[in-house]
Amino acid sequence: MTSASFFKPPRRRTVIFVAVIGALHVVALQWLGGHAGRVAVHEQAQLVSMAIVAEAPPPPEAAPPPPVPLPPPPAPPLPALPALPVVDLPQVIVPDAPAPLQVAPVAPSAPENPAPATALAQLPAITPPAETAAPPPVVEQARRYKTDVPASADFDLQVDRRDADGTKWTGVAAMSWQNKGDSYRLSLEVGLSMLITRINLLVLSSEGAIDASGIVPAKATEKRRGRAQTATHFNAADQTIRFSATTATAPWQQGAQDKASLPFQLAAIGRADVSQLAGNIDILVGEEKEATVFRFQMVGEETLDTDMGRLQTWHLRRPPKRGSYSSQLDIWLAPSLQWYPVQIRNTEANGALTTQTVSKITVTGS
Repeated sequence: MTSASFFKPPRRRTVIFVAVIGALHVVALQWLGGHAGRVAVHEQAQLVSMAIVAEAPPPPEAAPPPPVPLPPPPAPPLPALPALPVVDLPQVIVPDAPAPLQVAPVAPSAPENPAPATALAQLPAITPPAETAAPPPVVEQARRYKTDVPASADFDLQVDRRDADGTKWTGVAAMSWQNKGDSYRLSLEVGLSMLITRINLLVLSSEGAIDASGIVPAKATEKRRGRAQTATHFNAADQTIRFSATTATAPWQQGAQDKASLPFQLAAIGRADVSQLAGNIDILVGEEKEATVFRFQMVGEETLDTDMGRLQTWHLRRPPKRGSYSSQLDIWLAPSLQWYPVQIRNTEANGALTTQTVSKITVTGS
């Protein structure tokens, strides 16, 4: 085949097409090679920059270790102590314990040169003293007086009450005093008078003997509306005062009274000798739960206006006593009426005031 036939139009087009494609491949390879180099350089720069940012700072220089202290010189050996004697402890007896406590002897470790041990003498067993009941509280001694107990009588009284908040109300009271020579009986009922009946708010009773010391209560009771009745027992034989409201007791004294009999004992003292009312008048009074010495003082002579007319009276007062009682008690005695109590007033610590004033007295004995 000649060159002329080789480059015939059909063949010539094929050769030119192959040559153009080959040239395009060469240009494409050259362009790719240059672009790949720039990308590699740029990525390498980014990696280097990131490595610089992420690289940790160099560690600080380590401080030199502290010097190791030298051990202290050994202490000189202590001299050997002599051996302690072996002590046999005594057996201790404890009441109500199941068994006595046994203490075993303790032997110390023996030194190099032990000394001869000597035992102490055996001590006797120790028994604690038995507990005794606490004595009753001490009550100051009241005075003793000459007495002349008044005759039997019945009393009607008007009751005026002012509460702590200022509320006022009135009531009535009936008191019966029976002097039987060597014994007595006394009752007091305080309440509200209705149209056909009376509501008792307080009932007191007292009974006992009469002797040279005056009124000698044996039993006193107190009943307040809405509460259980309480009793106080005066036992001269065993010298005690007992209370139903508590297990406590108080020492009995000659001349001791209860709340109901107290005004009539004051009347008996004034009837026997009026000079006994001068100065302090001390009387032991047993109440619901305790016994306390009431100290009365003479206020003076006063005139009272009552439903029985104007009465000349002797006014006695028991002021409040710190640590004993906080109320004030005033009693008016009428010498012209056998020294009977004709007015009684109780002033409480909160300001409440109760006054009982006689409106009628009926003497039933001589």
